[in-house]
Amino acid sequence: MLLKVGDLARRTGLTVRTLHHYDEIRLLKPSGRSEAGYRLYSQADVQRLHGIQTMRQMGLALSDIGELLAGEGMAPERIIGQQIRSLDQQITQATELRGRLTMLRDGLMTGAEPDMGNWLEALALMTTYGKYFSAAELKHIFQSWNLIEADWLVVKDLVHSAMDRQLAPDTPEVQALAYRWMALMLHWMNGDMDLLERWGHMFRTEPSTQGRNHAPPGEMIEFIEIAIKLRMALLEKYLSRDDLRALGHVPHTDWAALEQDVQQLMARALPPHHPDAVAAALRWNALFDTLARNSPPLRQRLLTASANEPLLQAGSPLSAPVRAYLQAVQTHATPATPAITATVSTVPLSPTHL
Repeated sequence: MLLKVGDLARRTGLTVRTLHHYDEIRLLKPSGRSEAGYRLYSQADVQRLHGIQTMRQMGLALSDIGELLAGEGMAPERIIGQQIRSLDQQITQATELRGRLTMLRDGLMTGAEPDMGNWLEALALMTTYGKYFSAAELKHIFQSWNLIEADWLVVKDLVHSAMDRQLAPDTPEVQALAYRWMALMLHWMNGDMDLLERWGHMFRTEPSTQGRNHAPPGEMIEFIEIAIKLRMALLEKYLSRDDLRALGHVPHTDWAALEQDVQQLMARALPPHHPDAVAAALRWNALFDTLARNSPPLRQRLLTASANEPLLQAGSPLSAPVRAYLQAVQTHATPATPAITATVSTVPLSPTHL
């Protein structure tokens, strides 16, 4: 069966002019001519046209398509494979665009009408974020921000204060802040170390992201990273990357509440076997199980790390007197309180590179 040029144009949605142009540049020569001189196209011609249009949709120039097709026929499976790849690419691009438009729409619905400066800033940030993250990843990051926002604002102010006082990275106060910073970042990224490392890399290398929308300025990142690297070097002696990824999150407010309550027990001079002291130790045990996600091996590795490394103890969310008191409770624990027979020690921290 042979098709005239008008029939081929009508059935493919192309114009006769386009088919004439393909003929003129020798990209698609018809297999024959009618007695009246009309172009006639065979099945092989239609197959070649399908390949041409597939590569056009992939963004290739006509000259490049001609070179690719020179001297060889287009096998059906190759044509279909190219079209599938082209469609996959279009789907990916459309999905990415939809995700970014959704984030923009949601931002407009929850905030005030943006002025030109807001538009320009948003465009610049989205361009930068797009170098490192897909729309789906950014959506997850932005939606999870509320998990840490309140505590993050507090930690950022405390780090700023430590910088103003020129505290050293290995001081207990800075190490405690490094613990909180690291735990918050990992909780924000839901334990995804790859996501966390890319986020940190972006902030280190893209000055435009620093200091915006509650983000830390560059000098704060440099300050806290020194303290974090000290802790990471020690933690990695005991914990694998999978261990770090598996750590749970304990809100700082839970540690602070336990610290305050045990301080009150100590002020009342309650002995370690007192029911209130035992209850406090049970609370500690529950918090630590949350951190270790109820994994005895991971819990033991955390305890070993903290017991062997004074710097990790320096950043514990529980003070040394409180830890000593809880250790005394553990020493006096009876068979009726088996849940507190584990070693009571400082709590190591979860990682991040931001």
